[in-house]
Amino acid sequence: MPCSLPLIVTPGEPAGIGAEITIKTWHAGKRDICVIDSPDRLTEIAAKLGIPLSIRAIEHPDQFIASDESLHVIPINWPVPPVFGSPDHRNGQTVLESIITATAFCRDGSATGMVTNPIQKATLYEAGFTYPGHTEFLASLASVNPGGPMMMLASDDLRVVPLTIHIPVKDVANSISKQSIITAAQLLDASLKQFFGVSIPRIAIAGLNPHAGENNSIGREDQDIIQPAITDLQRSGFKVTGPYPADTLFHEEARKSYDAVIGMYHDQVLIPLKTLDFFGGVNITLGLDFIRTSPDHGTGLDIAGSGTARPDSFIAAVNMARKMAAKSLAI
Repeated sequence: MPCSLPLIVTPGEPAGIGAEITIKTWHAGKRDICVIDSPDRLTEIAAKLGIPLSIRAIEHPDQFIASDESLHVIPINWPVPPVFGSPDHRNGQTVLESIITATAFCRDGSATGMVTNPIQKATLYEAGFTYPGHTEFLASLASVNPGGPMMMLASDDLRVVPLTIHIPVKDVANSISKQSIITAAQLLDASLKQFFGVSIPRIAIAGLNPHAGENNSIGREDQDIIQPAITDLQRSGFKVTGPYPADTLFHEEARKSYDAVIGMYHDQVLIPLKTLDFFGGVNITLGLDFIRTSPDHGTGLDIAGSGTARPDSFIAAVNMARKMAAKSLAI
């Protein structure tokens, strides 16, 4: 049975491309979204894009009317009129409040899930933001499963999870552990079952070093940390294999052998995903008690206001959230 509840869309950094790609997504036929933003601002941007926009202002997602193809908007007021390409920290609190509001709607069952537009962390830090990023802030507002929050990047061709994220490469080896690999694999296994309909998930784990250490001749982490984690997972019944040399893990034939990959660091898994589908990748947060997706790109300050921002990744994020919700409801 299809769900008639909307997906809540947060505005992200108002000086960026968020409003543009949201409007373009609605114009492309994605009418099951409810946007937190200024209706007047959205109308003005749509006019500059040459997109005829019909807006229905509502106070709460329970006022969403699926048969009404207008863009449903929960109005907010920006303290300072946003200027494309020039973030203002005085709007930072409103950005954060929109995320808090959207989270509450998701957690109380008023919305199917959340699709977040990109934030400008440096500007939010000026406004007093103390979290490393979007994901950690969402986790502070939610109930988090063991291993969460965990970032997954997904496209039609590949799903990947980086075990470590935004840390220097020189710190990666000291930041991975047997337990962190086990916990990540357990959460990934559960998420693939719940949100992607994979009954027996096949998880491939990449090695850390070239050639996955080549029998300890190129570093010991693969045999001393990663392999014991895989062995324990296999003994517990998980279909986990590796550690694999990363340079042979992402070609077409290899991708047929697994449902998702856990890599040891950010670029190890994001480079292949973005090479395969730069415009269609989706950022998914696993381990929260609600569905959250996001386009796999930043605020686009350099092109904001030009009308050239592509909505592909945002459209993919909306599609992904809806598919995840459908799979979860089917269980």
